[in-house]
Amino acid sequence: MYELDKLVMMCREEKASDIHISAGMPLMMRVHGRLVQTLAQPDEKETVEMLYTLLDDRQKAEFDNGHDVDFALQTSDGNRQRVNIFRQRGKIAATIRLLNNRIPTLQELHMPDLLYRLAEEPRGLVLITGPTGSGKSTTLAAMIEHINQTREDHIITIEDPIEYTYESKLALIHQRETGRDVTDFAAALRSALREDPDIILVGEMRDYETIMAALTAAETGHLVLSTLHTTGAAQTIERVIDACPTGSQNQARTQLAGVLKGVITQCLMPLASGDGRVAATEILLGTDAILNLIRENKSHQMGSMMQSGAGMGMHTLNMDLMRLVREGYIDRNTAYAYTNDRRDLEQYGI
Repeated sequence: MYELDKLVMMCREEKASDIHISAGMPLMMRVHGRLVQTLAQPDEKETVEMLYTLLDDRQKAEFDNGHDVDFALQTSDGNRQRVNIFRQRGKIAATIRLLNNRIPTLQELHMPDLLYRLAEEPRGLVLITGPTGSGKSTTLAAMIEHINQTREDHIITIEDPIEYTYESKLALIHQRETGRDVTDFAAALRSALREDPDIILVGEMRDYETIMAALTAAETGHLVLSTLHTTGAAQTIERVIDACPTGSQNQARTQLAGVLKGVITQCLMPLASGDGRVAATEILLGTDAILNLIRENKSHQMGSMMQSGAGMGMHTLNMDLMRLVREGYIDRNTAYAYTNDRRDLEQYGI
């Protein structure tokens, strides 16, 4: 039988970020954002056996009942992977995200120094947003590790599944996995408020219950860090509000305006050299002016507010794309491929 350990290690040597395994189809990996075939090509029977051996009895029953299965897997080299097993055209398939055993620093990730300041906030809500595969979990882990090394606080993480594991340093860290340690994000958040936390990491704000529980936790004096699958700061604000029932949206807008410290949107793009990727960011800070726009439901004005707030550390995605082009990290075509406002980017003359 083909060994998953060997496959993962081989893909790590190729600097892959993801592996795509599908019974009866070529085995693919994503390297610097591009999909390529691997040298290894297990046959269909080997693929089925390899993926089924990853599942415990509970997960097999869940999968056989028609559900996708998410879990973390540690290979013999000590590295962890996030695994999603699913069916396509009646056959088993999997996507494996390769995680680093060592948590990188924000500096190593080339993230703005402002993220250190946000991690040092005593309370409030900080959101890391971006599309799937944009490095949100890694950025959050780097922020948590910075807190771990600098603050004597109690950190509770709620994840699905647990990706990075932490060794308590100055901080005390408890990590809870949904489906294993607790039923869901909202239930874990409600329990967390009775567990004397200073900081709560919520893997993803997926639904109304989780959003409201996160806002309440931030309101009651905790620092809450979480993620959303949005591609811009203004869109993030709208997504949080729109997830709430119509009758609760005004309340949610008021609560959000009372606790928001910052929104960091990021996307990973291939370097012009072709050897690696770099993150472009958009940063919105919870200034009085921004919070007032949230209360008044004027998120469409946030772009101009971020442009004028550059002195405080805010910037739009296009401002960062322009910087990355001018500094030679990415080329012009890449900037236009990742912009969320092509007309605005053209005004920067790149």
